[in-house]
Amino acid sequence: MWKCFALEFAFVTLAACGGGSEPGAVDMAAPIIDSADVPPPARGFQVVSKDVEILPGQEITYCYYFRTPNTEPMAVNKWKSVMTPGSHHMIMYTTTTEVMPAGTISASSCGFGGGIGNTPLWTYAAQLPEAEIALPSDDGSGNPLAQLIQPNTPAYFQMHYLNATESPISVHVTLNAEALEAGVAYTKTAAYVTYNDDISIPASTNNVVQTKTCNTPANAKFWTMSTHAHKQAVKTEVTSGQAVAFTSTDWEHPGSQDWMTAPFYTFANNQLTFSCTYNNPTNRTITAGDSAATDEMCMATGYYFPANGPKICYCPNGTPGCVLL
Repeated sequence: MWKCFALEFAFVTLAACGGGSEPGAVDMAAPIIDSADVPPPARGFQVVSKDVEILPGQEITYCYYFRTPNTEPMAVNKWKSVMTPGSHHMIMYTTTTEVMPAGTISASSCGFGGGIGNTPLWTYAAQLPEAEIALPSDDGSGNPLAQLIQPNTPAYFQMHYLNATESPISVHVTLNAEALEAGVAYTKTAAYVTYNDDISIPASTNNVVQTKTCNTPANAKFWTMSTHAHKQAVKTEVTSGQAVAFTSTDWEHPGSQDWMTAPFYTFANNQLTFSCTYNNPTNRTITAGDSAATDEMCMATGYYFPANGPKICYCPNGTPGCVLL
């Protein structure tokens, strides 16, 4: 059974972020940004999730299911997202078929489900209330990079919320996808993520390292790399052989390593190793799972090209190896 990505990336920069003095605390001085304040792009599309109420002290993950509103293929070369206060992070996944009917918002079975035939494909993610990512404008031969989004694509937002106030709050996400003009030559890029489902952190232990090695697409060039983990993580790292491609000691704001111009970054022997180091102060064993409050994750997250679509390297529980899907 595939575990849910309760991430919780992102990204890209996708994976989780908080504001205020406590992780995920709502800054009540910050204005609530309405979708009307975010104009849609001149070319591309905009998606606004339905409003949902988060009760005082509640931490919960919702998924908002939709179909992309574009009526023609779009080569997206810039993403911009705005999350109302109380949002911890968001991820956009696309799927081959609908997981739930468009317009549904649900906290049930929200995340990385659907099985191998309908594996959600990481498309964009954000950890900050306002975030954007502009893709590299030159692949080394003069063409910009872009993500191809087909018309009416089934998709959903995974949205992690934490209301640290004493009053209910209403939350939603606005996402703009800015696209190249029709007919512009471009090189396809897509997300590459790993997921370690084989995590076990014994009770009352420190500096427990969980490591896996994954294949990358042959001759892939990466233009950004980051990691995602939950609150027990004290260090995350991605390596290429003995070389460190990315490292962070901040689980909430890991940042990213970007290579925005040629020659970009290539992993030696088409392999990367990703690891997370954990301290477990609880009296129970912590394993991989859906809950950002009680479970853990270890992921490498990045974008590569040339791409024929998003890739996930999945490391099943109880097995030493990983499989690139």
